[in-house]
This record gives sequence, structure tokens and C-alpha cells, in this order.
Amino acid sequence: MSPLLTKREVWSTWRFELKYQIPIQRYREIRNAMVPHMVPDKYTQDKGEYLVRSLYYDTFNYQAYHEKINGNFGRIKIRVRSYTDQKDPNAKLRLELKTRRGAAMEKFSSFVPQSVFDEFSKTGHWPEDEDNPVLVEFARLYHLRTLRPKIIVQYRREGLFSRRREDLRITFDRQVESCSASNLFPKETFFRPHHSDKVILEIKCKNDQPRWLSSLVKKHGLKFVANSKYTQGVEISRPDVVVPMWSQGHVSPSSEQWGKKV
Repeated sequence: MSPLLTKREVWSTWRFELKYQIPIQRYREIRNAMVPHMVPDKYTQDKGEYLVRSLYYDTFNYQAYHEKINGNFGRIKIRVRSYTDQKDPNAKLRLELKTRRGAAMEKFSSFVPQSVFDEFSKTGHWPEDEDNPVLVEFARLYHLRTLRPKIIVQYRREGLFSRRREDLRITFDRQVESCSASNLFPKETFFRPHHSDKVILEIKCKNDQPRWLSSLVKKHGLKFVANSKYTQGVEISRPDVVVPMWSQGHVSPSSEQWGKKV
């Protein structure tokens, strides 16, 4: 194991994810109905909500984007995540490899110091990675698929854990926005909003939902939706290189001028 990392900083999780789009006017109502059963995660407990900024990698022809659109089995995404929008030499970044097989999602992640990630960005190699499976696989995919940074997606998150079940996590994401970028902290950014009038609810668990949660979803008429932040980000931020599908509720810029939806 590299001295830069401890065993606790490398892990994998698998789970089922259900996503819903909630009108921002109903966010508090639904959140408050969950509060008796949930507790804030450590980041939410400290700040009420926190920033999540992710830099996504893809091929020159956006293979990961098209695999998602086509629903390919075993597709994989890689990203680097920060919890601040300012570069901090003392902060750690979270590397993630995320793959989906049917309805199940598995994520492998590891924290790395900012300086270590900077070295990889320059050379394409980790200073020390021989014993860290996440870093090894990240570098392997980076070179095998000729992956490069494509876009940043960021949002404000409120995270909750179950009072009784360790495998149940709920998050509310709002102010989701994205921009084209070649690094995690570009000097100039032009973010475009995804769904300014929506809050994204994600339910993440390994087993069946508890009865109270299933009843709450039914009571509020919540409908499961495919809500890939990366897919939306590509369609919004890079329409010049990807033919927009506008399959997740977006209005195209041209049709919006005429008040029509695609």
C-alpha cells in the first residue's frame, strides 16, 4: 500500500439507485417527511449542505456518453471529485470508477492528495500506485481508452443516512450545473443549469426499501427517472460534439425560442 494512502481510503460499494426529480416547491415537504427516519451525514451535519464538483473523463468521441444513452451493460465512468470549488493543496480528491450492471451499480473509490493528482494530470502516471487497485485501474483505463477530462458537473448536496439501516442512503441534489472543462479547477468557467426548478432525490440501498420509504414515494406520486448528471452535462455543455438526445426533460435552445419542446 502506498504511504500516501491508507487501507481505509480505498473501498468499493455496490447498491441499487433510484432517482426522482422533485419540484423545488415540494422539496421541503418530502425531506421533512423523511427526517424522523434519517440522520444527516457528517458533511451535511457540519454545513447543512455541501458542494460536490466532479470532473468526468471520456474518449474523444464520448464513448461513455453513448454507452449510457444506449443502455450498454457493464458500462463504466471515471471521475475525480472535489468538495470545494477552489484548489487547495492540503485537500484530498476522490477518484471514482463507477460501473453499472443492470439495476445494480458498483463504485470503487480512493482519496488522493491534490499534489498526487496534479502529478498524474501532467504525466499520466501516479507517483506510487502499484498496491492501490483504484489508482491502477484508473490509469489503465485512462491509457487504454485514451481518456481525457471533458466536463465538470457540480451541485449542492444534502446527504442522509438511515437511523436503523446502514445500507440506506438518501441524497437531495439541487442547483445542478455543468461546463466544458479540461481540469477540475479552471480559471474561467461558464456553467449552465440542468434543472433549475427541480431537486434530484436519490435513494441508494443494497436491499429492498423500508416500508415507510416505499409508502412515502407512493404517497407523493414520485416517478422513477433516468437522471444521469454526466449525460445531461454533455448534452448541455458540448452540443457541438454530441448530437443532443434531449431525452431527459431538457428543452433544446433552438426550440425554446419558439416555446416548443422536442
